[in-house]
Amino acid sequence: MHRMEHWMITCAVLTALAAFFKLCLRGYTYISVSLLFIMFLLMVFHLGSDWLKRIVAVVTCIGLMYFCVVEYLVVSNAKTDADPQRSYLIVLGAAVHGDMPSLSLYHRLSSALDYLNTYPESKAVLSGGQGKGENLSEALCMHDWLVSSGIEEERLILEDRSTSTMENLQFSWEKLQELGCAPDDVAILSSNYHLYRAKTMARSLGMDPVGVCGVMGYPIYTLGMFIREAFGLTHLWVFGN
Repeated sequence: MHRMEHWMITCAVLTALAAFFKLCLRGYTYISVSLLFIMFLLMVFHLGSDWLKRIVAVVTCIGLMYFCVVEYLVVSNAKTDADPQRSYLIVLGAAVHGDMPSLSLYHRLSSALDYLNTYPESKAVLSGGQGKGENLSEALCMHDWLVSSGIEEERLILEDRSTSTMENLQFSWEKLQELGCAPDDVAILSSNYHLYRAKTMARSLGMDPVGVCGVMGYPIYTLGMFIREAFGLTHLWVFGN
């Protein structure tokens, strides 16, 4: 088989995999985009002119260096901080499918349940509004799940207006300030890949939080979310949200 046929077959396989992750699985968009980018590089370095190859190589190297720096921040913070006990735990919402928590939300709830059982004096702010395809707010879904798992209702505070992570934190912090919460008496629970960005946002609002890591999801899905965080952090640094 000719060399050209090998790389063409590789491109075809990458395209098929990208289509599979995008069209057949929920939440794997960034894996799909990454596969298409690899296919693009293969095409450039097999078909492109010398000047195009040099430009693409330089831009790709700069992009990869930036990506590695950002991912270092994300990965190094993708864990529960030492001594995470605080009076209040903000649980950041995720998608609800009908009346049921999505897999991401279920993993966060499982960690929230462990935290509240470990620290029985702590209370939780359950943060998340109602989005498209959701029969109830993310906050209410979390409330019902935790109550059915044995957590007392009086330990749960609902914040059901937010539509983004920044609003999650802003509206939750407003509720906590009304309760007299100190900036350093807050813990934030989210998925491991999301913790650095969430804590960065919280600090911009006046909090000094610790992070609590949700249970890890499927490895390939989680990899895609780590890739996405590079873009999410860039957006935060440029636009402030």
